[in-house]
Amino acid sequence: MEVKLLTEHYDKPEFKNIEGYKKHGGYEMLKKAFKMKPKEIIEEVKASGLRGRGGAGFPTGMKWSFLPDNGETRYLLCNADEGEPGTFKDRMMMEKAPHQLIEGMIISAYAVNSTKSYIYIRGEYTQSIRTIEKAIKEAYEAGYLGKNILGSGFSHDMDVYSGAGAYICGEETGLISSLEGKKGQPKLKPPFPAVQGYLEKPTIVNNVETLAAVKYIIRDGAAAYKKYGTEKSAGTKLFSVSGDVVKPGNYEVPLGYSLKDLIEKECGGLKPGRKLKAVIPGGSSAPVLNAEESYRATMDYECLAQMGSMLGSGAVIIIDDSRCMVDLLNVILHFYHHESCGQCTPCREGTGWLEKIVTSIMSGRGRPQDIDLLDTVAQNMKGRTICALSDAAALPTISFVQKFRDEFEYYVREGRSKVTGKQLRRHNNRGHHAEMHH
Repeated sequence: MEVKLLTEHYDKPEFKNIEGYKKHGGYEMLKKAFKMKPKEIIEEVKASGLRGRGGAGFPTGMKWSFLPDNGETRYLLCNADEGEPGTFKDRMMMEKAPHQLIEGMIISAYAVNSTKSYIYIRGEYTQSIRTIEKAIKEAYEAGYLGKNILGSGFSHDMDVYSGAGAYICGEETGLISSLEGKKGQPKLKPPFPAVQGYLEKPTIVNNVETLAAVKYIIRDGAAAYKKYGTEKSAGTKLFSVSGDVVKPGNYEVPLGYSLKDLIEKECGGLKPGRKLKAVIPGGSSAPVLNAEESYRATMDYECLAQMGSMLGSGAVIIIDDSRCMVDLLNVILHFYHHESCGQCTPCREGTGWLEKIVTSIMSGRGRPQDIDLLDTVAQNMKGRTICALSDAAALPTISFVQKFRDEFEYYVREGRSKVTGKQLRRHNNRGHHAEMHH
């Protein structure tokens, strides 16, 4: 059952500009928020059970309350880097409803007493950048940004910062490094950004969807927001569904929704004549679920964690029985090897080793011990690095090998895919790579 809370007016083109947005109650919640005390807003967000929608699922109100009361300048950063493969919800939110994000951000900034915010958007999202910049300009002209907003005594400035296309800059401390003009590399925590973040000042980093949801918590109250979802996963969530379904796209459903229903009711099921083989439920870094697990899963933080996977950014990748899992793992590992920032040895070296082993299996040069070697290397990469990129390559590897081991064994034994019958590359007798061929 789709619930259109955040996405209610996304089908109306006028919702994109300020006049159309105001026609549908835009910026009314900002006025309501200014009548509340900042502490009350934080308490309301805490009570709503809203958790970070970018991947980590950390309680938003709790994060806000970590800010030290030391009189320092505070920054609010919106993480719109959306680099997790399979995720495309933030892009839609920015392009269809930029003012919804801006209003949510001004309310959040008022709550945490921040006078300056940045929206960090990945460089490839040129359309999102243009749309948000235009909307910020409209908000300034209408008096919703700048000095003494609506006579409230609260002033706030907002800017867009465009990344240069690095996956690692979606990690909050990597994002902060990039924003400071440094190499986009994650920093060791603690200190956490809330204590010492951008320019070493207290900083809150939240995802696009998280900040947009704040507006609806102010509008309807925490109790009404909590009516959606489960005890520990409150509210609605946007899921980006891609892969082998009839109707891929973004769907907003309550957390705790059955994955089977999401596939069959919202997305129109699998393509004719195909069977479900696997689902990646939370973006490419989430461990894979097999078909049987997928049909039991509910889309919330607890259930997927219990199944040994994660909700992540809400990117649901549907895989049918025409896909070779060895091939898919190779694609994932190529990505993480390429995106490693190289700061930590287990990740810098490990991602390359994993990709090399799978490529070798796919080139018909696999050895029986390579399958266990994949698992060993991945186990040694887990939890030993500054950020979670190493785990993002290791966890899918472990789950693919564990759940679809027969495909890896067949590839090693026969030198070709059990599913497609193909091999990655031809080799001449000197063992040099010839061109890729399929």
